[in-house]
Amino acid sequence: MKPEVDAATVLERSRIWLLTETEEQMATRETQLMKAFVSLADTLVDDYDLVELLHRLVEDCVGLLDAAAAGLLLSDQRGSLQVMASSSEQSRLLELFQLHSDQGPCLESFKTGQPVLVADLADQARRWPIFAAEAQRQGFRSVHALPMRLRSETIGALNLFRTRVGPLPDEDVQVGQALADVATIGILHHRASARGEILSGQLQIALNSRIVIEQAKGVLAERATLDVDEAFARLRSYARDQNMPLLQVARGVVEGSVDTKAMLN
Repeated sequence: MKPEVDAATVLERSRIWLLTETEEQMATRETQLMKAFVSLADTLVDDYDLVELLHRLVEDCVGLLDAAAAGLLLSDQRGSLQVMASSSEQSRLLELFQLHSDQGPCLESFKTGQPVLVADLADQARRWPIFAAEAQRQGFRSVHALPMRLRSETIGALNLFRTRVGPLPDEDVQVGQALADVATIGILHHRASARGEILSGQLQIALNSRIVIEQAKGVLAERATLDVDEAFARLRSYARDQNMPLLQVARGVVEGSVDTKAMLN
């Protein structure tokens, strides 16, 4: 006959289990955070793949923060914002829509150098009538934009999209801003001249490389009937396996000098 277990004992066991589960989750998140920051710190050396860095940043934000998608806009040498990285094709198109409509949180964050935190996009119909409507149509209910900044200089903004109404937890805002700040330092490290010109030729090359990467994604998607997100995942995976810069692989796909069979099998 099994011994009876009273309610107090059950509650205590449940409490211990929940505490253990929470501690394990916190430890896992801390480990992921450390890996993300170490990865970003690697940009402080001369030889690194800037395009891969930015895509890793948006993926880390989705994996570590309470966000369903992320996108990143960077300023070119003329001061115009360009879409540089996104966690999905959906968020990339929404970032482009934001630029074309000339309204949205990322633009405001870039212009002000301050976070733009919106808990409910439905309340922003007058502020961003075109962008707010499109973002909601895509299934997003709240959005938070964090500036890519170093001291008084802002070179872009990081957008975090959420599928439910509500503020992003303060801790997530702080972590997201820290990731954006470290990435910005990496981008600008060794690039600032005595006159304070911080946008280097490498940054401009990275901005231009976006076109080649989009073309390569299209080539792979068409050849294997893949969606664009899966095509990009194959492209990045091949670049990592071959220890090649993402842009070099993308250019090889477009020019036909890289055999795409290995990517598509």
